[in-house]
Amino acid sequence: MNSRAIRHAALVIAALSAFLTPFMGSAVHIAMPAIEADFNIDAVVLSWVANAYLLAAAVALVPAGRAADIYGRRRIFIWGNLIFAFSSGLCALSGSAALLIAARIAQGVGSAMLFATGIAIVTAVYPPEKRGTVLGVNVAAVYVGLSCGPFAGGLLTDWLGWPAVFWSVVPLGLAAAGLTLGWLHSEWAEARGEPFDWPGSLIYAAALSFLMLGLSQPPSLAGAALVTTGLICLGGFAAWQLRTSAPVFDVRLFARSRVFAFSCLAALVHYAATFAITFLMSIYLQQVKGLAPRTAGLVMMSQPVMMALFSPLAGRLSDRIEPRYIASLGMGLTATGLVLLTVLDGTSAIGFIVACLVLLGLGFALFSSPNMNAIMGGVQRRYYGVAAGAVGTMRLLGQMLSMGIATLIIASRMGRVATAVAPALFVESARIAFWIFSGLCTLGIFLSLARGRLRSGATQQ
Repeated sequence: MNSRAIRHAALVIAALSAFLTPFMGSAVHIAMPAIEADFNIDAVVLSWVANAYLLAAAVALVPAGRAADIYGRRRIFIWGNLIFAFSSGLCALSGSAALLIAARIAQGVGSAMLFATGIAIVTAVYPPEKRGTVLGVNVAAVYVGLSCGPFAGGLLTDWLGWPAVFWSVVPLGLAAAGLTLGWLHSEWAEARGEPFDWPGSLIYAAALSFLMLGLSQPPSLAGAALVTTGLICLGGFAAWQLRTSAPVFDVRLFARSRVFAFSCLAALVHYAATFAITFLMSIYLQQVKGLAPRTAGLVMMSQPVMMALFSPLAGRLSDRIEPRYIASLGMGLTATGLVLLTVLDGTSAIGFIVACLVLLGLGFALFSSPNMNAIMGGVQRRYYGVAAGAVGTMRLLGQMLSMGIATLIIASRMGRVATAVAPALFVESARIAFWIFSGLCTLGIFLSLARGRLRSGATQQ
């Protein structure tokens, strides 16, 4: 294959894998009430069906990015697709909540391997002047997955039961692995031969695990102790990364590039302010408004459809206009949508809900592609794997924090009861969460504007 064909093949394969994980995530959220009823679990245990996946993916992502730079991004990408497909089958076969959560952990590891390699492969084969455009296509694939997930998840749950949601992605994961083997024969491993930082990886895993366990507890001394331990471990991780000669994540990148550092922080805040929306709104529409899964899925589609439509345009614009301006506008629109959601109650009109989700989708589209362009443009080529890992890490850490905030509020306001038993308390919990998320997004606007100019020498090729 010539270089042009390789570029197109890499983009197609990366887009397919970028579709997989968000499709799964949004479809599973629609299936949550069915899983809750099937296993007879409370809202806190139910949240761990999402949290276990996020925690595993966040723990594995940074090591996966470093392993891809050392051993080859193509190799890690293929294995990621295979693990994702196999673990999805295990999720479908789970006979208890504990087994489902365990299988979701394996699924999170496979997803991390995809997050850490897909963007890095595409960035490596395309020239810098095309980066924003192709990343916009990749982000659009993410949002197409998010768009299809709610409706497909609702139909599958209605017609075949929630296990069908997990079965649906098995052939796609296998297809992505097969296409990579058949179409991409080059390997990308700019850090080949360098040692892998096992101590740093273990400290990082411990830090995130303690943080997530602490955030999922009701307000208590034990929960505070877990969060504090997690923060101490994070500090220890940063100190170790500065000391070791071959860090699993080079934290010096944050000091070398202001654009990279503030773009990563903006991504962290944005995902922390938005990810739990899908979880909360899925339960709200089905348990409070009484909609069927497929109808709730149609309503939820309004947000990711806007993302899919406008993210390629935002990516192209960020090749011509400073990414921070476009991304900051997107953050502002997201904050506005979140403030509007704080008035939700049991009588809120479906039209109002759709309008809020449309606004959120537009804000997300304008933020994500330009912000990703800034992150990948702020580092040298040899750090593309680590930078791609940073993109995914900020996303997953933000998502984990978002679910942690939502779980903490639900545990505090509702206790250990199912959402169907106390819908009014659930609505109250959701409104509190939306206020907190809108405040985070407002902070994110300033972080986004503070990143500086990408094209004033910050880009290092």
